[in-house]
Amino acid sequence: MGRSQETYNKKEKEKRKLQKRKEKEARKEARKEAGGKSSLDDMIAYVDEFGNITSTPPDPDKKKEEINAEDIVLGARNSGDFAEEEGKRQGVVNFFNDSKGYGFIKDLSTGDSIFVHVNGLVDTIKENDKVEFDTERGPKGMNAVNVTLKK
Repeated sequence: MGRSQETYNKKEKEKRKLQKRKEKEARKEARKEAGGKSSLDDMIAYVDEFGNITSTPPDPDKKKEEINAEDIVLGARNSGDFAEEEGKRQGVVNFFNDSKGYGFIKDLSTGDSIFVHVNGLVDTIKENDKVEFDTERGPKGMNAVNVTLKK
């Protein structure tokens, strides 16, 4: 007599397939019974002024805070707020990359490191040169401009 071609593993796989089909059918029936009870209004969420998600819409009568566009600072925060001094500042070039065209100058009076770009140079500079420069506020902090070699 020949052995049965159905093994235990095959029987278990068939049982699992049948069970999944039954579960899927039960979920389908549950959705049909719920009908159109879930609407778009049930799915909408709102964000309050603190960034929290809520189910209630914002209050239109609530007074809104006015903000001036000039008060908004774009770019780096807490950049040290260098005071722009009248006249030339003095410093030493502690890094300058000729191929990329930028570097940093260490201000002798404050000890701050100030960014310098090749467009802000009057004379050609290299590392350890003593220089005089003016400063202006850039998008990420103070930049050295009108950089000249100190004689």
